[in-house]
Amino acid sequence: MRLIEIRSYKLKPGTTRVFHQLFSKKAVPMLTDWGTEVVAFGPSLHQEDGYFLIRSYQDLADLKNRQDHFYGSQEWRNGPREEIVNKIENSLDTLVWLSETGVNDLRRSNQYMDENAGSVSKPVTGTS
Repeated sequence: MRLIEIRSYKLKPGTTRVFHQLFSKKAVPMLTDWGTEVVAFGPSLHQEDGYFLIRSYQDLADLKNRQDHFYGSQEWRNGPREEIVNKIENSLDTLVWLSETGVNDLRRSNQYMDENAGSVSKPVTGTS
């Protein structure tokens, strides 16, 4: 079982496209470099200024340790932090337990977000 954090963002109006570009090109590579398992991320399918980030952890202690180290790092603080955070109106985190199979299904089912953020293609089907 994995602890899944679902972070839902309400972005400032009109910032979704730029936020997605920054997030996918700067934040996600940094998170993975710091050992965080990013399961899925992208614009909401039903809210114009909605965005989500789904991460996977071993347990609550792992989540706290990884997030404390990442968000406290000079790489984040002196890097894209301000540019990204300035586009966020608010966010909400939810934690749930999910099987490894469920995590993999969630990852596969959300690999369809178009580079153009806001343009939604059909989900990828079959195995990858």
